[in-house]
Amino acid sequence: MAMTLKSQAVSPMLTDLYQITMAYAYWKSGKHQDESTFDLFFRKNPFGGEFTLFAGLEECLKFVKHYKFQTSDIDYLRKVLPAYVEQEFYDFLLTLDLNDIKIYAVPEGSVVFPRLPLIRVEGPVLKAQLLETTLLTLINYASLVATNATQLCAATESNKLFYEFGLRSAQGPDGGLSAAKYCYLGGFDGTSNVLAGKLYGIPIQGTHSYAYISAYESLDDLKVRELSDQITGELRPFVQLCLKYLDELGPVLKISPNLTNKGELTAFIAYAISFPSGFLALVDTYDVLKSGVPNFLAVALSLHECNYRAIGLRLDSGDLSYLSLELRAKFVEVARKFNIPYIENLNIVVSSDIDVDTLQSLEKQKHSIDIFHVGASIVTCTKQPALGCVYKLVELNGIPRIKLSQEIEKVTIPGRKNLYRFYDSNGEALCDLMTKSDEPEPIAGVRILCREPFFESKRAYVTPTSVHCMYKLYWANGQIQHALPSWQEVRNYAQQQISTLRKDHRRHLNPTPYKVSVTDRLYSFLHQLWIDSIPIGELA
Repeated sequence: MAMTLKSQAVSPMLTDLYQITMAYAYWKSGKHQDESTFDLFFRKNPFGGEFTLFAGLEECLKFVKHYKFQTSDIDYLRKVLPAYVEQEFYDFLLTLDLNDIKIYAVPEGSVVFPRLPLIRVEGPVLKAQLLETTLLTLINYASLVATNATQLCAATESNKLFYEFGLRSAQGPDGGLSAAKYCYLGGFDGTSNVLAGKLYGIPIQGTHSYAYISAYESLDDLKVRELSDQITGELRPFVQLCLKYLDELGPVLKISPNLTNKGELTAFIAYAISFPSGFLALVDTYDVLKSGVPNFLAVALSLHECNYRAIGLRLDSGDLSYLSLELRAKFVEVARKFNIPYIENLNIVVSSDIDVDTLQSLEKQKHSIDIFHVGASIVTCTKQPALGCVYKLVELNGIPRIKLSQEIEKVTIPGRKNLYRFYDSNGEALCDLMTKSDEPEPIAGVRILCREPFFESKRAYVTPTSVHCMYKLYWANGQIQHALPSWQEVRNYAQQQISTLRKDHRRHLNPTPYKVSVTDRLYSFLHQLWIDSIPIGELA
């Protein structure tokens, strides 16, 4: 159902009205076949970082592939557009296809930077214009969430795991699906979203909630009280085992076994019998140290006696750093007391309003957390809810177009361009270089002048060890030109891309700006067109 709704929504009608009205104006004036070039780019990296992860290309290509106005679309447009719009225009829309459109783009999962054209669309201006809003909505959120995920993962040690648990906080079902998909691209290890797991092959994870714990009152609630040994198949008296180990844990943990919450213990036992190889318990329903942990460890030790291994426990409240250290210390003590080494390394999972600031604070406190379940902060991108991609005309009928502004960051770089990334001898990215489309490709080992597009004094000679052309032709002649990689392959590529950045570009606090540059020829071309396009004022 969710996928059906999504595919129905991402259609030519998922656009702004002014795209339709511009299309009519182009058609009415006979300008609709003019050859155009549009660039899709953003102006500033999100979350105070120095890079962005490009995402959403696959969905854009699927949209273009299935682009077609339906009869019901035309019937609706007739109702909302002025009565004088000719029938011939509606007939034109009904037969419109994108066979004469070309789409160049950087591969999905690429590390990208402000001002770089992520997608270049070439073709008749009416058709290229109609793509604007939909391409932006498919790229903006996807790239923002993927980048948010990379920021969260980078805030901790590399051996920590992250799972997206934000479906209930997402902006609708499509937002929830997109968040799960693009968090995984950005480095998350999985999601709680079952449909996302089914659709995209993303690992899914989940245990139980407070409601499950509080649904049990006493051991009398248990209808199944035995568990089959995983090796021998023998039925073991699991409830009695749990009570025995709870008594033995009393002096080790310095608690009174009689005072742990027996409804909580019952819930743990019932869940362990149901999922003996996947036991991960929520331990902060009543009291973490006096009830949750003793009850959990009693069940974990009983599972061990039945030749199963518990996975760990989850905290959803409290002082996460302090509690994690206390829990780890208790795991170590129990592992030694019962001579079960793996108990020492049981997973500690947390899921309480996790964001970058929380993670950095936890790192400073030397926590002992293994896995983070992240909800609202990842799916809603709380710190920055929009990336701000834009889609600008840069060439029409072979003539460059420029948009000027008193704000330098809003001035566009005109004309059709190519994009290259330079690497040093260590395989780390040095800078990105935009060239005019008719300039020769830069050559590895050959020094070239790289200029900041808008500040004359910022320039440097660069001698790259290797040069990589960033663009591929993804759509032409009505077909996708490259077999699209699996989502796991895109994820692997994204992680490899991030690894090519220097650590000072990746760090969260005061990252070093990455250099985005243009050739000397493109710099001169840009500034001459800028001068030529500004009206000369008069003083009297």
